[in-house]
Amino acid sequence: MVNERFEKMRGELRRGTLILAVLLALREEEYGYSLRGKMQDVGLDIEESTLYPLIRRLETQGLLSSHWSETDGGRKRRYYKTSEAGLRILEDLLSELESINTSIEQLNTPSS
Repeated sequence: MVNERFEKMRGELRRGTLILAVLLALREEEYGYSLRGKMQDVGLDIEESTLYPLIRRLETQGLLSSHWSETDGGRKRRYYKTSEAGLRILEDLLSELESINTSIEQLNTPSS
């Protein structure tokens, strides 16, 4: 029961931070599979069933831009990058995260 509760809360916490992580990671152009690998390399495992809908939603919101490109082998890949609007939102989100972290640190510090 406790583990189930923790996993539910963990999922809620991760949803918001994954948006931030994707916007950060896509400051450099990536295609979906390489983005997933980049996220895993820093310890953020994300399932394809979570990543691709998130990417599509952020693109629909104008926070990501994308284009198709053909690889040397003739395979087409869709590349994504954080848009100008996404960069502005990212800056605001990072500021908000810093503010939240400061508050949490204050709450976590024993009072004297």
